Amino acid sequence: GQSDTTCHAFVGETVVLPCTTSPPGELIFSKSRLYWQIDEKIVHFFHKGQDSLEAQDKHFQGRTSLFLDQMKHGNLSLKISNVQLLDNAEYICIYKQDEGHQTKKSRIQLSVSAPSRTEETSFPSVKSQIFSRSPAEAPRLTMLPLSLHLLVTLRLWHL
Repeated sequence: GQSDTTCHAFVGETVVLPCTTSPPGELIFSKSRLYWQIDEKIVHFFHKGQDSLEAQDKHFQGRTSLFLDQMKHGNLSLKISNVQLLDNAEYICIYKQDEGHQTKKSRIQLSVSAPSRTEETSFPSVKSQIFSRSPAEAPRLTMLPLSLHLLVTLRLWHL
């Protein structure tokens, strides 16, 4: 299926995945459940007026939150902090109200990019190869031009 929305974030940032429902009046939390999922994985679960995170996927522990003060007005958005490359996925926001069995479902694609300062748009393929190996290698790559430069100057100096 096609996602309703696509969000973009860089690694380490905080992103808000939008999801809203238009309640006739305020949402009744005692009768509602809100699931944020990736396929069957629970990213965040809100039930009977509070976060219920026993079944939450370990990868997301301590990084998700809802806008509790705005939820009663229909803001079901999910905030994910310290975004990781592994967070790149399609998220499903499912809101269920027991009474009248009203279910709202929306799909949000989160597209995560490795942080890049220099080649913002020019070499996306190179960028992803560099960062997919391991984060530890990234700083070394930025050192290369410097050491090459030194080698060249030293060599000239010896001639």
